[in-house]
Amino acid sequence: MKIVLAYSGGLDTTVIVKWLTEKYDAEIVTFAADVGQQEELDGLEAKAKRTGAGKHYTLDLVDEFAKDYVYPMVRGNAIYECQYYLGTSIARPLIAKAQIDVARKEGATHVAHGATGKGNDQVRFELAFAALAPELQVIAPWRMPEFRKLFPGRSEMIEWCRANGVEVEASLKKPYSMDRNLWHISYEAGILEDPWFDPTTPDNREMFKLSVDPSEAPDAPEYVELDFEKGDCVAINGKRMTPRQVIEHLNQLGGRHGIGRVDLVENRFVGMKSRGVYETPGGVILMQAHRQVETLTMDRDLMHLRDSLIPRYGQLIYNGFWFSPEREALQAFIDKSQETVTGTVRLKLYKGNVITAGRKSPLSMYDEHVASMEGVLSDYQPEDAGGFIRLNGLRLKMRTRQLSQQG
Repeated sequence: MKIVLAYSGGLDTTVIVKWLTEKYDAEIVTFAADVGQQEELDGLEAKAKRTGAGKHYTLDLVDEFAKDYVYPMVRGNAIYECQYYLGTSIARPLIAKAQIDVARKEGATHVAHGATGKGNDQVRFELAFAALAPELQVIAPWRMPEFRKLFPGRSEMIEWCRANGVEVEASLKKPYSMDRNLWHISYEAGILEDPWFDPTTPDNREMFKLSVDPSEAPDAPEYVELDFEKGDCVAINGKRMTPRQVIEHLNQLGGRHGIGRVDLVENRFVGMKSRGVYETPGGVILMQAHRQVETLTMDRDLMHLRDSLIPRYGQLIYNGFWFSPEREALQAFIDKSQETVTGTVRLKLYKGNVITAGRKSPLSMYDEHVASMEGVLSDYQPEDAGGFIRLNGLRLKMRTRQLSQQG
């Protein structure tokens, strides 16, 4: 028996490696997906082997993550419950796909993960496994009573790590969990489970890693220009960049100006509400810029139809249905809608705010002559508006007459 474990080197998976080796007569292969965690990946192989792994893989997926997952999501302006930029959600299908590749390469029959039995990630991973590799068996320790009996909470796991000489960033003083990738960082659990707890106070703000507190951001605004082609940002301040480079650069800009912090209580797919704190500095900038190009270049009814699908599209990503037929069909529609979304946006970054300072496009549908209030001749004839209003008002008049007859 061979098990491939999705391994982050964090508290949960550090403990799970050892637990799996003790429970199963199997070889444990650990797998880490590099989706932009940076220094968090340092020393993972040695750490995994110290706790029982026979082999370890770390795969560089950052460029694929940016190009094939984040950018398609941005084209759809996907936000969950009007606040969450889906940073953790969008990484899970790619990680699961890569884990399947490792399992097949190793001839493994089982895959395992450290997602909790109360969270969304267990669903996201396992829906991806079901869609791409239904033959694999899944081990989810956090759903097994014997594992939970041994480790009722994170404090017991932290103590276990200390007793076994394993270093982890979590501590009894600040026992929150963190998930990082190219797109964002999320913080949850522990001290953050109290929705009244304020992580922005001077005593607590050291938690944040990607952004300064807006009050400590520069006093002078900074301007940035983003160029888009068919819905994708391809250049910043005139310099061509890959999707990965765009996100990395915008994260630096946004972080410097305190942009992209979100603190929310969200509705998990498994049924409960949870409190999460997120940093998505580059994503906030990119999404606002993308929307501004769309306002110039997308047909009104096409935009309204696409916008009506944003909640559903965001929900599919959040719930783990990236590899579903409905998400793929929606993506085809979204990508079709982006054919004219080409242009440049100028933004002003200032103390946590992203302020639009201009937009232009060779494919702009904005006509100054049509929109002008200065009496300029154009295809728009004010006289036509009277009939337009009368026709649209006809049903309202009829309803009022109907109600008056009832009274």
